[in-house]
Amino acid sequence: MDGISLVPIGVLLLVSCLIAMLSRRLGLPYIVGLVVAGFLIALLPSSPDLPLSRDLIFNILLPPLVFEAAMQLDWRRFRDELPLTLTVAFLGVGMAASVVAAGMHWIVGWSWIGAALFGVLIAATDPVSVIASFREMRVEPRLSMIVESESLLNDGVAAVGFAVLSAVAAGGSADASSVVPAFLWTLAGGVLIGVAVSAAILFIVGHTNDFLVEITLTVLAAYGSFLIAEHFQASGVIGALSAGLIVGNLGWSRAMSEAGRGHVRSAWEFFAFLANSFVFILIGMNEASQPLRELGSIAVGLAVVLVVLARAISIYPLAAAFGPSRWRLPARYQHILFWGGLRGALALALALAVPPTVAERSQIIVAAFAVVAFSILVQGLTMPMLIKRFGFAGKEQEDGVAAPAAAS
Repeated sequence: MDGISLVPIGVLLLVSCLIAMLSRRLGLPYIVGLVVAGFLIALLPSSPDLPLSRDLIFNILLPPLVFEAAMQLDWRRFRDELPLTLTVAFLGVGMAASVVAAGMHWIVGWSWIGAALFGVLIAATDPVSVIASFREMRVEPRLSMIVESESLLNDGVAAVGFAVLSAVAAGGSADASSVVPAFLWTLAGGVLIGVAVSAAILFIVGHTNDFLVEITLTVLAAYGSFLIAEHFQASGVIGALSAGLIVGNLGWSRAMSEAGRGHVRSAWEFFAFLANSFVFILIGMNEASQPLRELGSIAVGLAVVLVVLARAISIYPLAAAFGPSRWRLPARYQHILFWGGLRGALALALALAVPPTVAERSQIIVAAFAVVAFSILVQGLTMPMLIKRFGFAGKEQEDGVAAPAAAS
């Protein structure tokens, strides 16, 4: 254990607990308090040196976040909204990434590959702050389902697109004959691996009534699906998402013991709390270390504006296309989807994973940190007020439009 100190980790955990208590009392988003606390900690004379690396986010903190969020989704409601959420995730990511990439290339002068990588990675949204507010304010189920499922699918599509572009940036072929199969494998491979790993885990879970074993096995499902998918050059995010859906739906009814379900759910809420705490405190600490000159540059300011504009372009036209259908989104839903498109851990992990061969790599990282900071501190802080302003809290329906009935 020489050279390893647990004191900084203990201090960060204590800070996380105090921020959680204070945020609940003040009615403020939890992650905003974490980012601010991390920023202030970094300004202390003897602050701990805890860099935010791609491996830390991607291999340790991200799998439980994706798995726990997917595990909470009800399959029937998720399936009912799938035409809408898939459209917003796939076409929305493409539209948003194109707007940002075009702006960064034509206005700032970035290369097309650097601008495209930034456009795709920054299209990955993080609903943690919004979903936390939803759960505390008991927002109507349909809105909560749409925001969370769209964001999870959005993350998966962005991660897949980034993997393909990274391969091109590293010297791979940019021809459609090689890019399309790579995209399809990254996506479908993640699903197949996630389903296979979770099915194998649930088979074992079905032979035990020990809730400690059940918790441990679900941890293996989360990390196993993510890391195995990444090993075979598929999407770990899609793998963990698929595994979480299987465990959270089939697992409850067919594999886990009745006594174990509550323990497993509580354990995963705790794991997500830990992962979120470390991610957002570290984001705050690393924001403080970013070069002030670059954070205040015109390119970074333009990136923030383009990301907000691109989110609007990817939400409102697509929502309008569903106007005549059973998936119609009232205007107030659309406003929440637009302003609730926060950026967080995945966007930073992908930014830190930009290949060194990309000339704009350092600028991409700084711009990603700036966009994440804006989305958390500005959008995240104003979301509870927006939710109250539109009268979402505690309702079951919106403008007389109920959630689509589940298919039998």
